Amino acid sequence: MKQFWVDLRRWDKECATTAIEAGADVIVTDSASLVRELGRIQTVAPDGDLVPETDVFFIDITGKADEEQAAERGKHQITVVSTSDWTIIPLENLVAQSDHIIAVVHNVLEAEAALGVLETGVSGVCLVTTDPAVIRAVGNLMHGATGDVAMTPCTILAVKPAGMGDRVCVDTCSVLEDGEGLVVGNTSSSFLLVHAETLENPYVAPRPFRVNAGAVHAYCLMADGKTAYLSELKSGDMVLVSGATGRSHPATVGRVKIERRPLLLVEAESEGRRFSLILQNAETIRLVRPDSSAVSVVDLKAGDVVLGHLETGGRHFGHAIEETIVEQ
Repeated sequence: MKQFWVDLRRWDKECATTAIEAGADVIVTDSASLVRELGRIQTVAPDGDLVPETDVFFIDITGKADEEQAAERGKHQITVVSTSDWTIIPLENLVAQSDHIIAVVHNVLEAEAALGVLETGVSGVCLVTTDPAVIRAVGNLMHGATGDVAMTPCTILAVKPAGMGDRVCVDTCSVLEDGEGLVVGNTSSSFLLVHAETLENPYVAPRPFRVNAGAVHAYCLMADGKTAYLSELKSGDMVLVSGATGRSHPATVGRVKIERRPLLLVEAESEGRRFSLILQNAETIRLVRPDSSAVSVVDLKAGDVVLGHLETGGRHFGHAIEETIVEQ
C-alpha cells in the first residue's frame, strides 16, 4: 500500500486532526507529543517513532548529484525527496532505482502524478499544505490509490457439487458497492471476482460489508499486492476490493466467519487456461459479469461469462515470483 504522510512541521492543530481523520499513516512534526494528544499515529520527529536523519532521510533535489544521492539512499532507507521544480523525469529515475521513495507534494494533481510514475509509482507521498481541504482530498485519493487489477472475461465450463466444507465470510469495515467484491482463487495465479452481499434477495437482508469469499484453502488478493489464504485472514488485515473495471481500493477486515456449508466447484477457462474456485452453494453467493451485474452461483451455467484475474509465475509466501509452478 502507498504511504500517506503529512508534513506539519509548520504546526497546525486543525490540519493534524484532519490528517488523522483522513487516514494519514505518518505525520512529520517537530514535536511528537503534540500529535499524540490528538490520536494514535506514527510520527517522524526528534522525539517520534521515526527519527529524522536516522530512520528517515530528507533530500532536496537541486541537481543530478542530489538525485543520485536520493536514489542510492532510497534503495535501503526511507527517503523523502522534494524539489522546487518537479518534473516527472527525476521521479522516474528514482522509482526505477529505489524502493523507499516518498515524494513531497502540495496538492492532488502532484500526488496523482507521483503515484503514477512508471505505473508502479513512488512508495508514498508527503503532503505539505496548510489547507485541511487539500489533506482530505489527497487522503481520498490515497485510499483509492491501490491501482487497477486487470480483469479478464472467463467462460464458465461447469458447476458441480463439491460436498461439505468450511467456507469463509469476510466482513470488511467498508460498505461495498454493487459490482465490487474480492478477487479469490483456488490457485495463486487464477482468480474470480466474488461479489459482495450488496443485493436484495427474498431470504436475507443485504450485508454490503460482506463477501462470502470461498473455501478456507482459497487465495485472496490483499491490498499490499500479496495473497493470503482465506483461513488466515483476521481483524485488521487489509484486503483488496475490486470492481468490474478493475479499479481497486483497500478495505480493513473487521471479522472473519468460518462455517461448515455445502460447496460448489466452479470451473472456468480464459486465455487457454483452465482454473476453478470452490464457493458455498447458496443463492447469495455471486460472481460478476463484464457489465458489472452479479450472477448467483445457483444460476450459473456452462457458457456464462464472468470476470476473473490471471497472473503469470507463482507465489511464495504470498509474494509474486517468476517461477514455474503447477497448481491443479
